[in-house]
Amino acid sequence: MDYFRANSEEIISWFGWHARLSALPLLIGLLIALPLGWLARRHRWLYPPLVTAAGLLYTIPSLALFILLPGVLRTRILDPVNVVVALTIYTVALLVRVVADALAAVPEEVLQAATAMGYRRTGRLLRVELPIAVPVIAAGLRVAAVSNVSLVSVSALIGVPELGQLFTNGFQLSYQTPILLGILLSVLLALIFDSVIGLLARLLTPWRRAVAR
Repeated sequence: MDYFRANSEEIISWFGWHARLSALPLLIGLLIALPLGWLARRHRWLYPPLVTAAGLLYTIPSLALFILLPGVLRTRILDPVNVVVALTIYTVALLVRVVADALAAVPEEVLQAATAMGYRRTGRLLRVELPIAVPVIAAGLRVAAVSNVSLVSVSALIGVPELGQLFTNGFQLSYQTPILLGILLSVLLALIFDSVIGLLARLLTPWRRAVAR
């Protein structure tokens, strides 16, 4: 607590940056993964190459990606845009299979009933398939959120301001307090993301609460 009080302003700033750098790729990655997952579900021949490509993207070491992206994007090495782009790539890699499998799990009789009620393809996707797929997609988002919180810390090695600075400071000073504080705050942030995603999933699926009752 003494360490936190002495450095509270800086730590709170790092916590805010860590939250933004974790959340923004999650949102962008979801927006990209939704149409890709739908394509993989709609055209079965696309499923293997899309899922395989996504899996290969996730094997790229994060530190290497943080270092390579400035040359590709023409940004500075310390630019947070590099972190956002890198984590968006990882988020898409995690969510493409999740979205495709979630849409594939929608019962065929539900799709037939929606078609019989007059829903066209787009309307059926937005008003029937995606709402039913929300729980599975939310579970994938929870995994991606925790992954992002963890991977953002790596960017401290190239000087990006976030909670990973506590780890590098603690290592350089051979001082465990900032390291433990960084771990606790990272876990707290991951729990916040997990709770928010869970709450949004519940709000978007009110029928599940009715069935539970």
